[in-house]
Amino acid sequence: MFAEIKGLNEECGVFAVWGHKDAAQITYYGLHSLQHRGQEGAGIVVSDGEKLSAHKGLGLVNDVFNPAVLGQLTGKGAIGHVRYATAGGGGYANVQPLFFNSQRGGLAIAHNGNLVNANHLKHQLEAQGSIFQSTSDTEVLAHLIKRSGYYTLEDQMRNALSSLKGAYAFAVMNERQLMVALDPNGLRPLSIGRLGDAYVVASETCAFDIIGAEFEREVLPGELLVIDDTGMRSERFVSPGNRAICSMEYVYFARPDSNVDTINVHTARKNLGKQLAMEAPIEADVVTGVPDSSISAAIGYAEQTGIPYELGMIKNRYVGRTFIQPSQELREQGVKMKLSPVRGVVEGKRVVMIDDSIVRGTTSRRIVNMLRDAGAVEVHVRISSPPIKNPCFYGIDTSTTEELIASNHSIEEMREMMGADSLAFLSTEGLKQGIGRSESMQNCGQCLACFTGEYPTEIYADTLHPHAKL
Repeated sequence: MFAEIKGLNEECGVFAVWGHKDAAQITYYGLHSLQHRGQEGAGIVVSDGEKLSAHKGLGLVNDVFNPAVLGQLTGKGAIGHVRYATAGGGGYANVQPLFFNSQRGGLAIAHNGNLVNANHLKHQLEAQGSIFQSTSDTEVLAHLIKRSGYYTLEDQMRNALSSLKGAYAFAVMNERQLMVALDPNGLRPLSIGRLGDAYVVASETCAFDIIGAEFEREVLPGELLVIDDTGMRSERFVSPGNRAICSMEYVYFARPDSNVDTINVHTARKNLGKQLAMEAPIEADVVTGVPDSSISAAIGYAEQTGIPYELGMIKNRYVGRTFIQPSQELREQGVKMKLSPVRGVVEGKRVVMIDDSIVRGTTSRRIVNMLRDAGAVEVHVRISSPPIKNPCFYGIDTSTTEELIASNHSIEEMREMMGADSLAFLSTEGLKQGIGRSESMQNCGQCLACFTGEYPTEIYADTLHPHAKL
């Protein structure tokens, strides 16, 4: 939905650069383009070849960094991170990149995803004497690196990564090199680009556009990239598993101008809307989408049905993403702050309201009521993804079935609860067809666990919330 008033908490965004004299400034712009992936905190660590320097803080990128701060972050390499709290919760200590000092130098880590065996590994590490400074699962990697027994960071990384399970896209840097790694199933997006002679890495390709970098390729599942002053080399730290890129990147998370595994996000969402129109048509006067992530699907639905698309709701651009609010009551108040119906568009009309997903359902109910208050005579809700019935353990903060309305209610019950005239979801097959990850593509698989309950990795018992069901 338009930034989550509905309950989907985003994971994080990672950006890195090596070989550019203005590495910190480049990273700042890269993080700005990834701001939609996390708004709780931001940080940058830079390397000048001899030492690491760091700055991080709570808030948006523009809140954390200013020209004076960036001017002190000098170096040719940098990693940056924007965070929304998932594993480990919030707070300054969990803002990344995490930065560590040892007798052999510094180490900085930025991570997008979630380790399903983090608690298991923490118990083992603490029994061996480790003391954790944060509650983030990311810190596990630092302890594994230092306890690996190997001398070079490359060997330490290879050994440490072999112990991890779950979703992870890592950028790890010391004074002399940058390393990048993606989990064996490729659950999270991660791309490589070039900016002149410099290498850049980002969670989404939209970050390349803002800095003028050229996209080169996706980081491959199970791949470890080592980047230093001599160039870039690639190796496998583990054999790749079945590709399982997160479907919600296409449905909701990624920016529409990004390409995720070579597929343009706007095009995928538009195709989801077309597929939804074929599966769940309805007679109506106007189609509108919930800003922002549902607009593309609404356009596709309108094109397929021939019903005019109109801007039936306006988003207030000066209010932050509502899923940041800690309580449901504040989330619901955020709907009123963020969305306004366009009375002249919906009054006296039969309206098809397109949304990308439903989590708790409270936001959809408020939007339906808002459209009715503005004069809509009928409100038909169409969702461009299947019902979310299962928790995610890979970096999206839906860890219990209790908070998932589709896990506890039928579609008819949900329709009644939100007060819509009709409600329909896209099928799982329709989702796959709309995104376009066809069987002809190499490694075409995608994670559908939140819809189907079929997880691409083992889920450890100590990962589960007491009310989670598998």
